[in-house]
Amino acid sequence: MHPLKIGWAVRAIIYKLTFGKIGNFTYVGKPCFIEGQRNIYIGNRVRIFPGIRMEAIGSGKIIIGDNVAIEQNVQINSMNSNLIIGDGVTIAGHVFITNEDHKYEDITKSVMEQGNIIAETAIGDGCFIGYGTVILQGTILGKHCVVGSNAVLKGVYSDYSVIVGVPGKIIKKINLKESV
Repeated sequence: MHPLKIGWAVRAIIYKLTFGKIGNFTYVGKPCFIEGQRNIYIGNRVRIFPGIRMEAIGSGKIIIGDNVAIEQNVQINSMNSNLIIGDGVTIAGHVFITNEDHKYEDITKSVMEQGNIIAETAIGDGCFIGYGTVILQGTILGKHCVVGSNAVLKGVYSDYSVIVGVPGKIIKKINLKESV
């Protein structure tokens, strides 16, 4: 094992004392910021590279399945609802995932003074999330979706979809019979 990853494994062992759950054979690179550790649940064989920012605010929960890879400088926010990342997911660098947004109904007030919109966000098993993607509140990705770099997703996307663009659109459905 690379010496740097040994430090990450030691950090994960220490996190077992403060997080809701840290699974076996999980390692965590040096974080940028972590809030609400007791509401963060991380499965087995999860690899989180340096620069992670995770915020579980209020009753928000972040639930990360088994065998997940999260690259550098990823931000995951959950406020008063669940944010779920399924098993076998790969998240490239510089991705933002959230289950909350800000209301903007009164133009005489700052956005920060207008409250939040909360909706569960979920990434299905086996998804690949490309570099720089933004996944907004209420987004549900089916299993084994592939999301192109720099896409912005909001909505429900069915299993085996290839999604690209701003806003994210399905451009292809993976045909299971042809891919075997």
